[in-house]
Amino acid sequence: MSVKPGYHYVCQRCTACCRWPGDVNLEEEEVSRIAGFLGMEEHEFVQEFTRIRANRTGLSLVDKEGSTECVMLQDDKCRIHEVKPEQCRGFPNTWNFPGWEKECQAIAVPLKGEA
Repeated sequence: MSVKPGYHYVCQRCTACCRWPGDVNLEEEEVSRIAGFLGMEEHEFVQEFTRIRANRTGLSLVDKEGSTECVMLQDDKCRIHEVKPEQCRGFPNTWNFPGWEKECQAIAVPLKGEA
């Protein structure tokens, strides 16, 4: 992970991370929370919006057909922002991808007493 030591990044909701290829990992408790938020049964949500992760260890959100964009991205906003997966909440502080700094508009804020 390449973040500046002593800084916390504040998301500007630019949606660059929502368009990057890869898995959006879902934990078991996130499936029920997201399904409930969308007013769906868990089985229906899993069938419509998930797939097996590339490493075959669980579920991931699907991409929009023909793109690498997250299926939950709608009009440049996350339709499940209030209940989005932990992976999404952590970007770019707890995970990121090579070259994220060129794509992401997050603002680096010095941590108090560290910068």
